[in-house]
Amino acid sequence: MHMNRPLTGCMITGPLQNPASDFSVIASSLRYQSSALGMVCETGENSGSNAAFSFEFKTPHTSPVICEVTRWDDASRHTPVTENIIQAACGLMSVHGRASGKSQALGVNYVSTLTAALALQGGVAASIGQLRGLSVSNSSVSMAAAALLSVGQYIAGATAFESPETLLPGIIPQPACPPFVSADGVIFELETLDAGPWQKFWLEIGVSSQIAGKGWTAFLLRYAKAIAPMPAELIAAIANLSYSRIVELCAITGMATCPIRSIDARAQDEDCKRVWLQGPWEFAFEPTLKSTPASVAGNDLPLSGLTVIESCRRIQGPLAGHLLALLGADVIRIEPPGGDPLRGMPPMAEGCSARFDALNRHKTIREVDIKSSAGQAEIKELVEHADVFLHNWAPGKAAPLNLDHEHLAAINPALIYAYAGGWATDGGAQSSRNIMPGTDFMTQAYSGVAKKIAGASGTQGGSLFTVLDVLGGAVAAQGITIALLNRCMNKVGGKVTSSLMSTATLLCSDDLQKLYKPQNTDITNKSIIDAVYATRQGHCAIECCDVKTTERLAKALNITIGIDEEGFHQHLSDLLLSRTANEWIEVLEQADVPSAVVVEDLTDLQTIPHLQPSLTTGSYTKVISPWRFK
Repeated sequence: MHMNRPLTGCMITGPLQNPASDFSVIASSLRYQSSALGMVCETGENSGSNAAFSFEFKTPHTSPVICEVTRWDDASRHTPVTENIIQAACGLMSVHGRASGKSQALGVNYVSTLTAALALQGGVAASIGQLRGLSVSNSSVSMAAAALLSVGQYIAGATAFESPETLLPGIIPQPACPPFVSADGVIFELETLDAGPWQKFWLEIGVSSQIAGKGWTAFLLRYAKAIAPMPAELIAAIANLSYSRIVELCAITGMATCPIRSIDARAQDEDCKRVWLQGPWEFAFEPTLKSTPASVAGNDLPLSGLTVIESCRRIQGPLAGHLLALLGADVIRIEPPGGDPLRGMPPMAEGCSARFDALNRHKTIREVDIKSSAGQAEIKELVEHADVFLHNWAPGKAAPLNLDHEHLAAINPALIYAYAGGWATDGGAQSSRNIMPGTDFMTQAYSGVAKKIAGASGTQGGSLFTVLDVLGGAVAAQGITIALLNRCMNKVGGKVTSSLMSTATLLCSDDLQKLYKPQNTDITNKSIIDAVYATRQGHCAIECCDVKTTERLAKALNITIGIDEEGFHQHLSDLLLSRTANEWIEVLEQADVPSAVVVEDLTDLQTIPHLQPSLTTGSYTKVISPWRFK
């Protein structure tokens, strides 16, 4: 088996060096991802309208696919946007702000990075469609669709027919929540997936079982709700201990801990530069023993007729399977006997958890005991006729079950074996960090993402929005789609690995470039104005990335541009209190200033006309496929 860059010989052509400012971060991420995959990036004209950024994806075996990225799905809406304006308009600021008490930007180019990954995946998927007999030449995705996809579970929870969740920023006054702070000032995360170690840890510190139990409920639900109000007794008790003592107690009780590290610290890790250079995926391919049959697409979606076997829990893996289903694949989801326990997590919609359904509604369910010999035989029988096997089991679990790549490739050499991990391996432990659970918040802490978010948000740590789980699911699905294209072109089977840690590299690629190749940096300068402002009713987000936009803002609002920066912001803050957010957005949009009403109540999303193409209502509001093909 050999490692390689699976899209060597392919090319993207477009305005990748000098796009419109709205799309500059997307273009930068596309260049990074494409280069890591072995593609040639060629400067060309924008083949779309002025309201879109477009590029051509070309392979040696297919006709070029025009990939279009728009701001909104509503083609009639041409208002300028930025990363933070999209976060405001689509509810991401609200979800991130639940823990801090106010809507605020993540502080990383999250939607732009996700949009770039989906746009590239759309071009790859369309090319697979061509090779399977479809006449498809265009793929499109919008920034708004990507943003809504990222908060799809939270929208489901807020709009579920039975007992919907109302979790607005500030609904819990100044909640005490992770990360924690030790007596010597170390900011750190704690993690366990089981109540036992949690109870033991707090009992060792002297916290009562009852108080620890209240904390456990909030701690466990932070993945689902993006908020984790901790009893004050827990915060106070742990603040009396040095971090070295906390590490000792974790070792004794079975808890895990990780300090919030900087990106500079991550850059010093032995594997970091390799991961940065290769991108968030690791591919290994080998020729199949026989020619891979060129299956014919079953309908107008590019992966229709392909079969994916998915055995995943929580968010990252199920989202990857969900995205492949949205591209047309038949996804067979393996669940334990009795079904996945998360199916019963409120709020409910038609007998199933709305959050769970948001990630799994397009899948066929098979209940299989994979620990039994009969269950393993059933999996192997499914794999024999499948195209992809995807799992996110704990490291080292696959081999003892005889369900690792080696065993399944022997059954089906054309199989794409995909692992969506935490720390980038499904084998034995490779480093000390592999003894820690590879969960979203631990990898945020270790990778530097949490510290980057904290610096921008004015908080102690990262986000309780599942930043890396969601983006990691998209990265896993993207890697699988790329591996499938390589299989179609080169008659190979193989393995693709991605992880939450490698996904973090996407969000830090510019920071790492400054450290590893400072002479080639092209990082966008900090915005002149970038803030959320209170109005007479509601909040509005405004971002001015350059002097000309700031001048248009000042002219529209009749503010003197010559006053000092602090005075300008104060004058702007005072003025905006005189009208509602909706009224101000009308003024600012006419002045061509990137702005948006900050959506704080996620139920409002389904009432906003220019977001409707990405949403459908029912027992809860569902986010539909981000891709459009023609």
